Amino acid sequence: MPTARERVRAELTTEIADAARRQLAEVGAAALSLRAVAREVGMASSAVYRYFPSRDDLLTRLIIDGYDAIGAAVEAADDTAAPPEERWSAVCSAVRDWARAHPHEYALLYGSPVPGYVAPRDTVPAASRVGIVLGRILGDAARAGRLTGDGGGREPGLLGDAAVEVLGQGHPAVDDAVRVRALLAWSALFGTVSFELFGQLVGSVEDGDRYFALVTAELARLVGFRPA
Repeated sequence: MPTARERVRAELTTEIADAARRQLAEVGAAALSLRAVAREVGMASSAVYRYFPSRDDLLTRLIIDGYDAIGAAVEAADDTAAPPEERWSAVCSAVRDWARAHPHEYALLYGSPVPGYVAPRDTVPAASRVGIVLGRILGDAARAGRLTGDGGGREPGLLGDAAVEVLGQGHPAVDDAVRVRALLAWSALFGTVSFELFGQLVGSVEDGDRYFALVTAELARLVGFRPA
């Protein structure tokens, strides 16, 4: 059980991170300042540095929190009893819904890199959560015989071991051709969400909901999910 000191530290750390998220909405990640965050929470700058030694440490906390939040939303949307194409659609919708509800956090995760910031390895587990859900859907579809693939195996030097491990969970029907299609569909999903969120579809798309539903259906066919 955490001590009183530990609980106070956790509460203050959360309060600082919440203030930093509000700063993201006002000035963007590149202009995030520990001094400005300290002013908002009513602390001396020197006190904030005891919780986050640098701006980069604070950014890392926000990035991990963001990836965990979108990962949790996607995991909650994935009904493992549903057909794979329906699971794909639900997961895609969860990504879009979270992005629209948290546009500034989404921009931090998937928008322009923050000048001078390099994300540490600490962010990888949280960043992988969404991809792991996709890999689980691929693997389940393959085991159910509802995924188009020829069992061609791996192409040397094409995809990293981490992608192979996550996408399809080692099922022989999930070869590199399937993984490439899955990665293409995943990047197209985030590209579509980003275009919508950052105003790139204005003048081109009138019904955003219907357009997104059609896009996700086409991407499901691209991945190779087969109806029962």
